[in-house]
Amino acid sequence: MDSLAHVGQLFDADGDGQPEIVFYNGYRAGEHIIGPMDYRDGKAVEMGEHVGATALSIDNMAAHGMQGRGVMIDLEAHFSRAGKFVGYDELMRIMEEDKVEVEEGDLVCFRTGYDRVILDMNKHPDPKVLEEYPCAALDGRDERILNWITKSGAVALISDNRAVEASPSRPCEEDHCASLPLHAHCLFKLGVYLGEIWYLSELADWLRAQGRSRFLLTAPPLRLPGAVGSPANAIATV
Repeated sequence: MDSLAHVGQLFDADGDGQPEIVFYNGYRAGEHIIGPMDYRDGKAVEMGEHVGATALSIDNMAAHGMQGRGVMIDLEAHFSRAGKFVGYDELMRIMEEDKVEVEEGDLVCFRTGYDRVILDMNKHPDPKVLEEYPCAALDGRDERILNWITKSGAVALISDNRAVEASPSRPCEEDHCASLPLHAHCLFKLGVYLGEIWYLSELADWLRAQGRSRFLLTAPPLRLPGAVGSPANAIATV
């Protein structure tokens, strides 16, 4: 589970024409989130001691726990494990066909089959296969996808793949843009958490066999002060 300190963005928070690296709610790199490196004027600067996140760290989420209504969107059932950028129109079609509804406060899960790609390697991962990203994933450059996330009121987006969105993203059409646009939209702008590399396939198969898409999800992260992420310890109750 990614905390809100996991990804920041260049943003002119001071209004002086010079963008700086900031995180959700304006917390600053080098001040509130301090790693071994800082990036200034396009250059990497060694910071020395790795302090971690003094704000927005995963222990804030762990202190209150995480439990709510999970909703499964089964991408593998529609696209198999073919590599594909899933845009807004395709996502809406899948949700309509499977009668999936997402409401405010939901924890939205996307099964792609990537978890079984990993497990089928039987503890001998093939980097080439994993880097080729063999499964469908959300197109983070689709503005309508991002707008849907905003309007949905979802608390978290969760997937069995390594980034929730397709990684690498489609090429950027602007001079400067986020390398992971869905991450920037969720973690930096909205405060929506992201869960990655979850084991979802067994649950997704059961839900599909029962004609269901909803379940109770309990996923308290570890209480790790200063950490920008944690294993989720997730349990689905059906």
